[in-house]
Amino acid sequence: MAPQPEFDTEQIRDKARRDLLHLLEGVRGKKNLVIEEKLAGPLGVIVKASTLREYDVDKIFFLENKNTDTSNRNVVFIARGESARNAHAIADQITRLQREAQTPLEFHVLWVPRRTLLSDKILEEAGVLGDTNVTELPLYFFPLDKDVLSLELDDSFRDLYLAKDPTPVFLLARALMGIQQKHGLFPRIVGKGDNAKRVSDLLLRMRQELLAGADVGEAGKVGLSPSTTTESIIIIDREVDFVTPLLTQLTYEGLIDELFGIQNNQTDVDSTIVGAAPQPGPQAGSTTSPTATDGQTRKRKIQLDGSDKLFAQLRDTNFAVVGTQLHKIARRLQSDFDSRHSSKTTAELREFVQKLPGYQAEQQSLKIHTGLTEEIMKYTQTELFTKLLEVQQNLAAGADPSSQFDAIEELIARDTPLPQVLRLMCVYSCISGGIKSKELDHFRRLILQGYGYQHLLTLHNLERLQMFLSRSSPLASMIPMTGSAGATGNKTNYTYLRKQLRLIVDEVNEEDPNDIAYVYSGYAPLSVRLVQCILQKQYLLSLTRGNGVTSAAGPAGSGAQGWRGFDDAVKHARGQTFDEVQKGEDKAVKARALLSGGGEQKTVFVVFVGGISFTEIAALRFIAKQEEGKSDHIPDT
Repeated sequence: MAPQPEFDTEQIRDKARRDLLHLLEGVRGKKNLVIEEKLAGPLGVIVKASTLREYDVDKIFFLENKNTDTSNRNVVFIARGESARNAHAIADQITRLQREAQTPLEFHVLWVPRRTLLSDKILEEAGVLGDTNVTELPLYFFPLDKDVLSLELDDSFRDLYLAKDPTPVFLLARALMGIQQKHGLFPRIVGKGDNAKRVSDLLLRMRQELLAGADVGEAGKVGLSPSTTTESIIIIDREVDFVTPLLTQLTYEGLIDELFGIQNNQTDVDSTIVGAAPQPGPQAGSTTSPTATDGQTRKRKIQLDGSDKLFAQLRDTNFAVVGTQLHKIARRLQSDFDSRHSSKTTAELREFVQKLPGYQAEQQSLKIHTGLTEEIMKYTQTELFTKLLEVQQNLAAGADPSSQFDAIEELIARDTPLPQVLRLMCVYSCISGGIKSKELDHFRRLILQGYGYQHLLTLHNLERLQMFLSRSSPLASMIPMTGSAGATGNKTNYTYLRKQLRLIVDEVNEEDPNDIAYVYSGYAPLSVRLVQCILQKQYLLSLTRGNGVTSAAGPAGSGAQGWRGFDDAVKHARGQTFDEVQKGEDKAVKARALLSGGGEQKTVFVVFVGGISFTEIAALRFIAKQEEGKSDHIPDT
């Protein structure tokens, strides 16, 4: 009974890399690799193209391009097994390649993260299942950073809330179960929201299935006693707080995402903004990168993760102070570089030469982030951005929504990009319990006439999501308004929670923040406030009692009390509230606690079902910094 290992996202990366390379090694000889395009980015997080070439991967194709050739005898497909579209595409390509090939080919399909009955049935009906070696590649979590794991399911929001497809919930539960089997059970499962409750129920069921399994040996039962390195897991359903991701993100990383988009820790930026990329040697036979096309030669991929020390320093700061910080860093670098003139002895010169590559890397990083900052500033100083932000902050602060009607109408008249307009109107609807029928009809008419009638379906989908509703709609009447204690839990009542959880903090120090509200310049994300209800009870109680904002955080140990102290407030957020304690056999628990000691730092997992924004991750990191020495926080999406 060895002590349980501490959680480290690198372990997940290493295991995923080993699993993939082991399967590729099993395919003897040179091979063509055909990857689902949406899976290429996540796979790039765990293994580089150069490593794949060491394992005899000759050419890499995207499944969607339908251009796989017969240049190698082995063809390996990697795609998500949940998608019928992928199974049809693979069946079509196998049929085409068999027809075109002069010699017999060998086909291998690696389904991520699991093989499904649906995919087998489609391959069988196409008559290619017998000619194909089908294997599972169990990649669930992709580590995006040392403290962030993601399932990287691009369509999970649509699947969960529009199509009502529970697949992402099941995959998340399987992924978390994998962590439990390796590191021990989560001692406490706390959460809010219907999908979050489904994840919790699945975790409890999977544990019972594991216990009931006749083939479970001692190795499998290691994860069946509570973990000594994990404190708890907090699961938040995205539909509990739709407003936060609709607001404009105001951290540095958040604004990069708003302007350029971030996918798999990378963003594509025009090389005129950040300078041309250093030219690597040509890689023979590759057809992977879409950036190699003539129309996109000016785009440069920028890596955005903790490996860039400067980015790690800036990413979670409010954009208002990024310029000042970059200026300080530039002056420090210049000072360090000028110190070479004062080096007199050979030892001092040698020390400077050793540090030179680090200076040069930092100088290059500074150039990139200065270019990005200048481009973002051009956007944030426009009248359009100012107007959008003003309306958003007025709505979030509880201003009369009707007073913002003219401003939104003006933005539509000025041809503001449709996503920005829809975000504003969804914030309006979510916060105020729906839009007056007359105003809603007017907005709908403006959008259809201004942006095209094809958006009739867009508006219909937003209504189905309950994000853009008329106040007279039966769905909107489910929203509990202030003072009503009856219909709690059906909808999130922002009017009530704004006061109860102090979502608006008037005096926020953006340079040296003392509250998570700094990420939205005065608005504290409700989703992260709910996490504070569990982890920072004392701080939140002092804040909501009107004692003013203080930097003293409550003890993380108060997580043992679940929602206690905030039961009433939590009832006014959408969905079920739950607090489960997982226990093991007393002897095993005592023995493991004795072996592991009790003084080490424990990890808290914060899981968002349906996606998370970069500003919410920044707010969670802020809490983790306050709780340093008590617990780590690992956000999962």
